[in-house]
Amino acid sequence: MKSPITTHILDVNLGKPAANVDVVLYRKIADEFVEIAKHKTNSDGRIVDWMSEAERQVGIYKVVFDTDGYFNQLNQECLYPNVTIDFRLTAPNEHYHIPLLLSANGFSTYRGS
Repeated sequence: MKSPITTHILDVNLGKPAANVDVVLYRKIADEFVEIAKHKTNSDGRIVDWMSEAERQVGIYKVVFDTDGYFNQLNQECLYPNVTIDFRLTAPNEHYHIPLLLSANGFSTYRGS
């Protein structure tokens, strides 16, 4: 089953997906972020099974990527020990894809499809 919120990490330095990365998904409840899911990226650098359609709610979410752990696996140092992306889910019937383009010294994101 494909989650209403998904992610994908591409290591732009290697030109390959970033596999086996710990990623945590949070939702803001009241004034606090609460962990709602935690997974590792698959061999294609993706997480597609975080949550069910029934769990999706309008609100503010954040995704935290353990980039330090990933680069440690590659025996590389990185500037950012983790990357946090906050985003707003406003259309409950739409899919939200939060990709991360990653290198040891930088990152970028956008709303994917």
